[in-house]
Order: sequence, then structure tokens, then C-alpha cells
Amino acid sequence: MDALKESACKAIDEAASKLVKLSQEIWKNPELNFEEKHAHQVLCDFLDQNGLSAERSYKLDTAFRAVIGDKGPHVGILCEYDALPEIGHACGHNLIAEVGIAAGLGIKAAFDTAGKPIGKLSILGTPAEEGGGGKIDLIEAGIFDGMDAAMMAHPTPFDIAEMASLAVESVIVTFHGKASHAAAFPWDGVNALDAAVMCYQTISCMRQQFRPTWRVHGIIQNGGAKPNIIPEKSVMEYYIRTPTMLELASLKEKITSCFESAAKGTGCTVEYKFERPYLNVLQNKSLIGAYEENLKLIRGNLPSKPASEKEKSVAGSTDMGNVSYVIPSIHPCFYIGSEAMNHTRAFTEASGADKAQPFTLAQGKALALTALDIFNKKGLLDRAREDFEKDKAASTQV
Repeated sequence: MDALKESACKAIDEAASKLVKLSQEIWKNPELNFEEKHAHQVLCDFLDQNGLSAERSYKLDTAFRAVIGDKGPHVGILCEYDALPEIGHACGHNLIAEVGIAAGLGIKAAFDTAGKPIGKLSILGTPAEEGGGGKIDLIEAGIFDGMDAAMMAHPTPFDIAEMASLAVESVIVTFHGKASHAAAFPWDGVNALDAAVMCYQTISCMRQQFRPTWRVHGIIQNGGAKPNIIPEKSVMEYYIRTPTMLELASLKEKITSCFESAAKGTGCTVEYKFERPYLNVLQNKSLIGAYEENLKLIRGNLPSKPASEKEKSVAGSTDMGNVSYVIPSIHPCFYIGSEAMNHTRAFTEASGADKAQPFTLAQGKALALTALDIFNKKGLLDRAREDFEKDKAASTQV
């Protein structure tokens, strides 16, 4: 390992106890999307205290940016820090934030060793991944313009550098009927709950014709006020997921017909609003290759849990996918010493456990070293750009 990489790893090791406290502070104070005020403050305070000046409320109230250097390849290291309703940090975003800050400390130390910045680094605080699409807002605000690559790492029950991801679009469906006394004058009512139930059942029946990689799942948020009132309004929320945006358009058409037919069949009216989609992640193979080589360099005796064939097919969705359509990106997933699944209370516990720390710090080092390769390795960024253009073209072909 060269001197710059050694200095990056040493700096992360020396800051380990401070990084643990930072992660714990976020974990103990879970905040929902766009409400991450405490996390925003403690992360920015940490950056300021460690020589990485933070621009607070950068473009969004709970986003931030810290920049080192102004020349050469520009790499973005992304932090997430929002939590889930009721179950807290069940996706481990406290650890994602820690990884990003650790990587920033490592890269700063390497720049110090070199005597000057050898590239440009942006540490980005990106709020509202768990719904809200904070990264989409930041893309639209132009913060990725001129950036050459972006990276982050996500905790999971296994190690996988190129985890499958799905494009997703959420939709709120509202059926409007007519209220009436359910016992005395039911014939005067138009039952909006019936429309929601019919819609739910129609979508469930249609699953027989779904492709194996398609996912549709929803809930009834509002089914009426009281049993003796014919429900005049019902509200549903659905997530629609496919491996590509082209397939998502096809599936949306099918699902929309279910909304409209349920309304027609019950005499209701319907309105539906699709939110901005999260795109599937284009995992950049050249950058993933560099990441995997660097992880081998620093892993040492740290155990690994490679994803099984079944686990390789597991897929979620993230607004990091949208970033990956703008610049070359990676989003590896890493084992944290627990086989608990994401979005469970058991994973919340695992993401706050001491056992997760060696794995998390290793990811900070791996991202730092990969960024240094982008700055230093001739041809790596060119290959990454070629991969990016090919992947984007392939993902949008009919």
C-alpha cells in the first residue's frame, strides 16, 4: 500500500472512537426524511471540528457539503442519515453517514501527506432517502454538475459490491364516493372503500401476469370514518418497482387501469398522483473493481459474508440510482456482523451495536482508497466514463 493510502487508513483508525460516538448520536436520535435537524448539526459540527469546513443547509435545510481541493478529478462521497417511522435506523443510515465522514477524514489525511490536494473531494449530506428523494432535489439544484464520480456504501446482512436495485415509483390513489347511512339509506351511498378493495384485489389477481422481477405492494391508508357511514373517501398508497425505467412505464399502465376500473365498477371517481421515481442503480464496473481491490487491501482478518445466490436477487430501491444516471457511481453493500434483514427492529439493533463498527470503518477506508485511485490511477476515470455511457444507453434501449 502506498504512503497516501496508508495515511488515509491511519487517520480513520485514529478517529475510530470519535466516529463511533458520531454514529451513536445519530442512531439514538432517529429523524424522518427532511427532518434530520439533529443529525445535520452533529455531522456538520464534526466536520468543522476536524478541519473539514461544512456548508450547512446546502440547497436543502438538512443537506450539507464540505469541499477539499479545487482541481483534478472531482469525487463525491455521499452520507445518508434519515430513519424509518417507528423502527428508527432499521436501514443503518447512521452507519452510512459514518462511512462517508470516515472516508472524508482519510482523503484529507492523504492530501496532507501529499502536501496539497491531488483532486477535489465533496462530502455531501443527502437527506430523505427513505421517501422524499433528497438526492433528486440535489441533482435538480445542480450540485452534481461537474462532478466526475459519486460513491457511498450501505449496510446489509451480507457483502455484495453490485447489489441489484429496482426503479420505483410511489402513487397515492384517492377514490371519492358518496356518504350515506349504511343501515337506513345504503342505496343513496357510493362506497369508496369498495373501490379500494376492488382495486387491491384486481392488482393482486394481475400478479399472475407480472414478470418475475416486478414488484407491486400497497396499503389502504383510509377506508372510511365509521361502519354506519358509507365511506365517501378511501386512500391507497402503492409502490411500483421494476429493474428498469422502461419496464416501469409498462407496469404503471397496467396498474393505472386497475385504479380506473375499480372506480368505474363502483360508481366512484378516482384521482392518483405518481411521485418522482427512484431509478435503478447503474453500478459502475470499473469503479467497483477498484473498490473491491481496495477492500481486499484493508480487510485483514475482518470476516466477510458473501451474498448467496438467493441473496444476490434481493433488490430494493434508492435515490442513489438517480445519481448513477448523472455521473459514474457505486453503491456497494456491506455486512455488519448480523444476519438481521433491513427494515426490521433487529436491524435497528444491529446498526447501533459495537459489532458493526469494524465493518463500517473498513468501508470508510475502502471508499477513501477508491477515491485516491480515481485521483491517481491513470485511465481509471476514463474507463469509468466509458462504462457509464454504455450502461446508461443499455438501460434506456427498447
